[in-house]
Amino acid sequence: MKKHLSEEIATRKRSLNYYSLAMSYLPDPDIVLKKQGKDMKVYKELLCDSHVFACVQSRKAGVLSLEWEINRGLDKDETAEKVIETIKKLDIYKLINDILNATLFGFQPIEIIWGRVDNLVLPIELKAKPSEWFCFDDENQLKFRTKEHYFGEELPPKKFLYPQSNPSYENPYGERTLSRVFWPVTFKKGGLKFWVIFTEKYGIPHLIGKHPRGASEEETDRLAGLLEQMVQDAIAVIPDDSSVEIQEANKSSSAEIFEKLMDKMNAEISKAILGQTLTTEVGSTGSYAASNTHFAVRQDIIDADKKMVEKTINQLIQWIYEINFSNKDVPVFEMFEVEDIDLGLAQRDKILSETGVKFTKDYFIKNYGLEEEDFDIREDIIPATPQFSQFKEEPEPEGQIQVDDLFKFLSETELDKQSQAMLSPLLALFESCDNFEDARELLTDSNLQTKQLQQSIQKAMFLCELQGRKDGLDD
Repeated sequence: MKKHLSEEIATRKRSLNYYSLAMSYLPDPDIVLKKQGKDMKVYKELLCDSHVFACVQSRKAGVLSLEWEINRGLDKDETAEKVIETIKKLDIYKLINDILNATLFGFQPIEIIWGRVDNLVLPIELKAKPSEWFCFDDENQLKFRTKEHYFGEELPPKKFLYPQSNPSYENPYGERTLSRVFWPVTFKKGGLKFWVIFTEKYGIPHLIGKHPRGASEEETDRLAGLLEQMVQDAIAVIPDDSSVEIQEANKSSSAEIFEKLMDKMNAEISKAILGQTLTTEVGSTGSYAASNTHFAVRQDIIDADKKMVEKTINQLIQWIYEINFSNKDVPVFEMFEVEDIDLGLAQRDKILSETGVKFTKDYFIKNYGLEEEDFDIREDIIPATPQFSQFKEEPEPEGQIQVDDLFKFLSETELDKQSQAMLSPLLALFESCDNFEDARELLTDSNLQTKQLQQSIQKAMFLCELQGRKDGLDD
């Protein structure tokens, strides 16, 4: 029998190794849960581990620290504004935190409580529900397991959001990060338990009591009791024919084994949740380049989580418009990171604006990443450039006028003649040079002949000093 190209051939029901309960309930393929015979609650207990909790908070904080906005597009009427305001009234950051739980448990069901607001059907409340309450059918559709329907009952459309972490046809339950840390946490707990026992055993010095060979069992028990009290109180009273020896335990090498086990398990937990280790553990060795690589890996995981959050919230907005409107542009929820302002550039622009420089909108958009509708140039705060005409000009002193006349006379007569007499033969010598090295050798005192020019300048400087003393400028 020929199959049409539009028909699906490889289905679960026709698969040789497919099995399900009552043909309506797809079993959870999680390997850890299968072997342990437990449900999702065991993963919630892993969050009690301090290192797991710190890594989870660090991963979530990378997304929760981002800013967000709802881009309305071309549809900016009052109805669209009302829808956006309703969404903003929801606890967006709690919703983002709930969505990010999908990376921990594979998927996260979120029930939408709809209500009527001014002739519109809008979400009034969003409630995250435990993942273990739900299952998937053989069509990968979410179902709610109830007392009446153990294998799950169908859910109404547009009622549940359920973000999934890397789902597939084979595993709609998603990939669980906590599944990857189950064994590291288990080994860590076991190692920590034995480490505590080891510390209690070898952390306190051993007390060895000695009594005479012929001592009775009662005397031996009494000495043992006194030693036990000595461990607690460091005080004991023993017979004069008995002795106590203190022996220090030297098991540092054995203690390092437990410490290495803890560090190894914490490193495995960090890699499973954050993709790297340097953001939670510095380690004994490392480099700046390695730390940058680790931060880049963490940033890639944060970007993937951000896309999952945007997809889920945009699905909610899409449902709002499908229920209430038709043929309207749907707003888009976006998350972004606010870029740090270049303080050096901002300080420079501030100084320039105070001197009277006026910047354009294009300049701020290009250098500060702003949008044109986000700001405007205010004319009232730009200081006016000071005009020199505002200041009263004072007449120059008579001595200054005489000095100016003196230099004017020297420059037009004596100094001009002396400089020409000095430079003319030097220029003639330069014309005969073939390169810069030959010209440099000609720059000697014998060729420059600056003695007469120096005397004229010294004479002028002396006259200026006398004129200044006369005008009282040396006070």
